[in-house]
Amino acid sequence: MNPWLIVGLGNPGPQYAGHRHNVGAMVIDELADRAGVALRAHKAKALAASVRLQTPAGGIGPQAIIARPTTFMNVSGPPVQSLMAFFKVPLEQVVVVHDELDIDFGALRLKRGGGEGGHNGLRSISASVGSKDYLRVRVGIGRPPGRMDAASFVLKDFNPAERKELPLLLSEAADAVELLVDRGLTDAQNLVHSR
Repeated sequence: MNPWLIVGLGNPGPQYAGHRHNVGAMVIDELADRAGVALRAHKAKALAASVRLQTPAGGIGPQAIIARPTTFMNVSGPPVQSLMAFFKVPLEQVVVVHDELDIDFGALRLKRGGGEGGHNGLRSISASVGSKDYLRVRVGIGRPPGRMDAASFVLKDFNPAERKELPLLLSEAADAVELLVDRGLTDAQNLVHSR
């Protein structure tokens, strides 16, 4: 059985760690904590670990590689392509967790394929793997207030109210990853989108 590849997008370095754009990477940290593992440097320019995902019922799920590219967001694709090749992961078992401006803060949406919505990390992955048909866990961060530029908004920390809700959001996003892998896209969408 080939492992799954769960990739969380973000920018490297402590100066970016709390930014909205890094919420995908934060979900990977949550999955690592659940599995009791530390992410380690991989030659694919990523921090990665091999884990057994949990099932929503609390059982042991399939093998997965959880990873955060150590490149900047707009060059996320080469590490993803390298991890797929190294671990022999087929495209249908790739899950990308990322921030989504077009979804309200705190909401989650699951899908396979589709457009990138101006998200440079997704654009880079689609170009590197030669397809848009990977699974996505879209973590809502909401729209920028007023006339703030979207690029500036995603590179800012969550506001105090959002920061209080963030641990729950990260936990629910990690749950959504486990559900997606365990139940498949349609069942997972029915459960996650109805919340």
